[in-house]
Formats: sequence, structure tokens, C-alpha cells
Amino acid sequence: MSNTVIKVDNISKYYRLGVVNTGTLKDDLRLRMAKMRGKEADFYKIGEDRSTDSDFMWALNDVSFEVKQGEVLGIVGKNGAGKSTLLKILSRVTAPTSGNIKVKGRIASLLEVGTGFHPELTGRENIFLNGAILGMSKQEIKSKFDEIVDFSGVERYIDTPVKRYSSGMYVRLAFAVAAHLEPEILIVDEVLAVGDAEFQAKCLGKMKDVSGQGRTVLFVSHSMAAVKKLCTRAIVLKKGKITLDSDVISGIEDYLNTGVGVSDEGIIPDNASSYTTGDAKFKSIVVKNKKNERTNTLYYEQGFTVELELELYRDVEKAIIDFSIGNFENRFSYTSTFDINKNPVDLKKGTYTLSIDIDPKLLPGNYNFYLGVHDMSKTGLTLDLVERIKLITVLPITENNSVRYPLEVSLGSIRIDGNWKINKQL
Repeated sequence: MSNTVIKVDNISKYYRLGVVNTGTLKDDLRLRMAKMRGKEADFYKIGEDRSTDSDFMWALNDVSFEVKQGEVLGIVGKNGAGKSTLLKILSRVTAPTSGNIKVKGRIASLLEVGTGFHPELTGRENIFLNGAILGMSKQEIKSKFDEIVDFSGVERYIDTPVKRYSSGMYVRLAFAVAAHLEPEILIVDEVLAVGDAEFQAKCLGKMKDVSGQGRTVLFVSHSMAAVKKLCTRAIVLKKGKITLDSDVISGIEDYLNTGVGVSDEGIIPDNASSYTTGDAKFKSIVVKNKKNERTNTLYYEQGFTVELELELYRDVEKAIIDFSIGNFENRFSYTSTFDINKNPVDLKKGTYTLSIDIDPKLLPGNYNFYLGVHDMSKTGLTLDLVERIKLITVLPITENNSVRYPLEVSLGSIRIDGNWKINKQL
């Protein structure tokens, strides 16, 4: 239809891990000839099962959808689902392995901090550079210049090379440029997480204004509250495929239901890690109330204890183990073993039991847990990461059955002082 501004038709993106080409001159030539004919090379067909071959990966596999003018499309999914790859293809940063894309209008993308900025140029020069890339005249850019600088809040540093900007200043100016230079399509990845809470709220408001002017927004975020507030439609990606294309509430619910389930004994499945080096493995997790009873249901304002079992397959000299709780509104409580003595802990190879006493005032709702163990002696190398463990529900009543209707919590996160105990099993 005439109001369709993006049409994605059977897009796939294929990567051979560890190399930048097929590995042989013969296959490079076959791939080049296949692309010239508009066909796929016959040595890697879409749909081919390569689950046992770690050298190959489909980041996207046969993805199709359309976006109408003025729509705000939320793209959600776990880490590694293909969200950023899709946005890079739409932004023409990388080309698809197969499939076609039709785009009607100018695209401004904010995929990572400093996208499109030259580090040696000043903030002022980068504004004009980005405007020129978008096809705007110098006069058009000048008419928007003061508004961009005011929104970004970096007026004092506008004539300083952006390589000297902090990450927060970088993203403020980058978003201001992308949003104010009047692209027909605005693409925003999770980069807004770099900004502070005030700036995030400001950005959401600006994107709402942009969509209200008839322009189109594609928005990737792990903040379901932001997706709910901003988007009119949602696409859920899982392992490079679209599993749901629906209204935003249905999309959020589908995404939230993809968390890791544990057994009745609290055993974490072997394939639960969203990332692992194989050097560590979270084995189990249980929640206990103040009566030392295992439970999946807590009362409002009720403290609890989380008990973990962690297996280390090598010595880790400077380890940090972290634990987070998050709900639909993306209100996160965070603590780590760093709270013990403000230093990483030395852990030998073996099995550890950990307990965390927590007493936050969690709002009523369903909560997911996030676990991570990191080797800080190797620049923060993550050894094992388990996200979105579906575990507890907080009831809207207190232990003495009084009903509570707490006020809605704003976006953001809090750090809690968890009382950690670490014991090594013999």
C-alpha cells in the first residue's frame, strides 16, 4: 500500500564464525556469482540444519514484515535473537545474505554510541556532517542547530572534538541529531540505556513527538515499560525468526513468557545460559521466606533469601557474582559479591553455595532473576550468564492481609545491599 514505508521480504543473514570469507577462493567466486545472479550459493541453503556446526550461524532466517508510515514498532527478544542485525541491515550498515528490503524515505539510525560521528571532529562539525549524510542542505541544518544543541545539553562542549566526550554526552548529541534532522524513519537500538533516567524520559518524549508528526520509529529495547509506553506494535524475535507480530501488549507478554523455567527443586536447565565460556555454570536457585520455607510467592514488603549453587571449572582469582531482579516495568534491584568487601573475591575450582538476604520493597507482580559470574582479572570476562529466570510473584497484600495499591514506579534501577554468604562444598 502507498503508506508502507518499510517492506522486508524474506531477509536472512548468514555468518561463518571466525572468518571474513568462505575460506576458499573457489567458494568465494561461487558466492560472488550467486549474488550477481540474485541467487543463493548452493553450499549454504536457508533452513539447512547447522545446529551441530559451530562455524555457521543464521543471525536472521527468513524474516518478513511491513511498517506503515507513522507506526512505532517495538522489536523485542533475548540477547542474540537478531535484533541489532536486523536494524543494521535496515540502516544499510551491512547487507543481507538473501532477501529484499524496500524503504521509502530517509533513515536516521542510532545503533550504538557515536554512530556516524567522526571522533576528530567537534560536536558542531558532526552535526553538519550527519545532516549532509541525510541529504539536508546547510541552511536546513542551521535552522535546527540551536534546537539540537539545547536538547543534547552539551552546549559548553559543542566546539570540542567528540573523542573527548563521555559516553553519556556522546549519546545525547547523537540522539539529538538523529531526532531533529527530520528523517522520515528513525531507528533506535538499546543505546539509550547509556543516558541517565532524565535523558531517557526526554528521549521517549521526543520519539513520541516524532511519531505524532507522521514519521516512523523502529525501537529496540529490553525495557518493556519503554516499549509499552512508546510503541503501537511489537515484533518478537527468537533465534533469528519472527515468532509473533502483534499489538504491543501481546508482544510484551510473549517476550516475558520466554524466561528460563526451573524444576521444583530449583535446578537450572543445562541450556539456560544466554552466554557462557564453559568455565562456570549456575546449577540451581531457590527462594526462601523469613521462615526458611521455599516459596515462589511473597507478600508485599516481605524480605527473602536467594540460595544459589555455582560450579567453577577453573580457578578465578578476581571473581564477581551478581544477582538482579526485574519485572514488567523494568525496575531492577541489583547486588553482587562486590558488596562483601568492595573487592572481587578469589575462588578456587569447585562447587559453591551462595545465599543472599534481600529486603527490598518489591511492587506486586511477577519477577525474573538474572545471574552472572565474571572474571575481573580478564577485563570483566563473563563466564556464565543466565537471564530471565521465572521464579517469584509478589502479592498486593501484606503478611497480615492488608491490601496495598502502591504508586506506579518510574523507569530506572536501584542498587540494594545484599547480605552475601559464600561456602565451598567439600
